[in-house]
Amino acid sequence: MSLWLLLPITAILSYFLTAALRRYALSASMIDVPNARSSHTVPTPRGGGVAIVLSFLLGLVVLGIVGVLPGALAVGLFGAGLIAALIGFLDDHGHVPARWRLLGHFSAAAWGLFWMAGAPPLELFGTVIDLGWVGSVLAAVYLVWLLNLNNFMDGIDGLASGQAVTACIGGALLYWLGGQASQLWLCGLLLAAVAGFWIWNFPPAKIFMGDAGSGFLGIMMGLLALQAAWISPAFFWSWLILLGVFVVDATWTLIRRLLRGEKVHEAHRSHGYQYAARHYKSHRVVTLTVLLINVLWLTPLALLVGSGLLDGVGGLLIAYAPLCVLAAKFNAGRREA
Repeated sequence: MSLWLLLPITAILSYFLTAALRRYALSASMIDVPNARSSHTVPTPRGGGVAIVLSFLLGLVVLGIVGVLPGALAVGLFGAGLIAALIGFLDDHGHVPARWRLLGHFSAAAWGLFWMAGAPPLELFGTVIDLGWVGSVLAAVYLVWLLNLNNFMDGIDGLASGQAVTACIGGALLYWLGGQASQLWLCGLLLAAVAGFWIWNFPPAKIFMGDAGSGFLGIMMGLLALQAAWISPAFFWSWLILLGVFVVDATWTLIRRLLRGEKVHEAHRSHGYQYAARHYKSHRVVTLTVLLINVLWLTPLALLVGSGLLDGVGGLLIAYAPLCVLAAKFNAGRREA
């Protein structure tokens, strides 16, 4: 049997696991009931992201056993993803205090970095710089931020799952065009795991992802970006470009809330995408617009950076500039009425 069959099998497994989780959530009354902080209006079962976690981790084990992935990389991804997913799962089923969540998130980041030999060298304006242990500390902060911003951005139907789909496609193209076809497996596996769930989550969503799934996706994509940088330092900037909509909206919103002295760990709905969803009265319009931005704007720039035709920092600034304009236009971080 061809190993490539693992990808459609993973997608099918994710699809049916999501269906089973939806039935379980309905029977166990695990329902997100709309309130003043919600962006949805219809009670919807939650926790479907566990299907992404289980299907991806099972596929990861297979890739590790057959030797497609280095053992250390498989162990690092498996452990980091499992820790992040377990914390999210506990938070989905009851409240985990912010300090314990943060400790768990840094533990997941540290585990992944340990097995990946720390932070890779960075390329700045054509010069490759190895920051040593300082780079590893910064990489841990980066991973924890990506994990949490993915949680923050999972607020309307199909957005976080759609972002993961387009980012994985962009990452796969990056490897393919960069002559690194052997590195396609992780992007393909994560794409397949998310795609099976996305069918259920696409607007109007029949089930929500929950923190278990969104946090898992955040740290997985962060680690994939660091692993890509070990292959080519320019690839790290390409991944940051692919994740641009989430990075800009979440960071812009966080900074404005911090400047007002708000408790940033508390639930809110002041992200730009949330204001946009209320303005257009549609989750689908916003989700599809973000996907178009990813495909038509961010992915081409990421590929230019990955191919060496555009400097990484310069490409990042070009990519993020209109995203900052959109964040300002849709009042990201503005105090809610």
